[in-house]
Amino acid sequence: MKLRRTLLSLLAVAAALGTVLAPASAQTYKAEYRMSLVLGPPTPWGQAGKVWSDLVKERTQGRINMKLYPGVSLIQGDQTREFSALRQGVIDMAVGSTINWSPQVKELNLFSLPFLMPDYAAVDALTQGDVGKKIFQTLDKSGVVPLAWGENGYRELTNSKRVIKSPEDLKGMKIRVVGSPIFSDMFSAMGANPTQMSWADAQPALSSGAVDGQENPLFLFTILKMHTVGQKFVTTWGYMADPLVFVVNKDIWTSWTPADQAIVRQAAVDAGKLEIAQARKGLIEADKPVLKDIAAMGVTVTQLTAAEREAFVKITRPVYTKWKATVGADLVNAAEAAVAARKK
Repeated sequence: MKLRRTLLSLLAVAAALGTVLAPASAQTYKAEYRMSLVLGPPTPWGQAGKVWSDLVKERTQGRINMKLYPGVSLIQGDQTREFSALRQGVIDMAVGSTINWSPQVKELNLFSLPFLMPDYAAVDALTQGDVGKKIFQTLDKSGVVPLAWGENGYRELTNSKRVIKSPEDLKGMKIRVVGSPIFSDMFSAMGANPTQMSWADAQPALSSGAVDGQENPLFLFTILKMHTVGQKFVTTWGYMADPLVFVVNKDIWTSWTPADQAIVRQAAVDAGKLEIAQARKGLIEADKPVLKDIAAMGVTVTQLTAAEREAFVKITRPVYTKWKATVGADLVNAAEAAVAARKK
């Protein structure tokens, strides 16, 4: 009788464990996973998604297949809805912009603070250090699983009107900006007329002259041949850089085995390193060949002197102060300390 009771107890425990472990032991994988991107190949951003997808497919032997949806086509081209769609499961994974997600995650506005990051060493000091870890913790609490950093790059100014060397040169100019309030604040402070619109809407607006200029990484200028839509003047001012983040929806993440999670994470890290190098190519060399390529298109390229740049820093400082409170003073202070301590 005692032995029978013991056996029954063991069977009951086994049954309970089986119920608990069943979901983990019977992993349900989708035939295809939806990856959202704003830009597709051949841009560095699009290549980040493609390399990540290719590495994951190869390393999981086809268990995890990611399909790229550039142009944020899963959400009708609305970049600012991407993070919410990720949390809701409309999107499975993404290589996303800190700018586009900042309306939902206020800490991501850190990277948009004007003139916080004067060089690539400053960008690396933030994303690859303790500040980057804190940002990942925040993203995890916000409902996604962050895996690795990529880079969209420094956003430089282009326009169809004139050379821009001072804030006065921007006065009254219609500049397309992304749908994040800090950008409207910055360009308003400089006397410009900021106009929020998606990139899909921006291209015809530039072509028609509805807006005069825009700010974006310079790889976009060369790939899209933006001189053909009236952008005849480029100013490099390095006012902010836009890190990208490789993330996965939490429900999707927990549906994978730990081994596959490790594969997806490492593939994101590897893809991120390759993409960052690609995004910086032609801009970190002493002769900056990308600027030469743009000038060869008949475009006037202006590189600000330290004194000229300082005028923009000064006029946007009130915006920096205002948004420091929004981002969180402790996080901004940590970022400022990391930038100051960086190895140049």
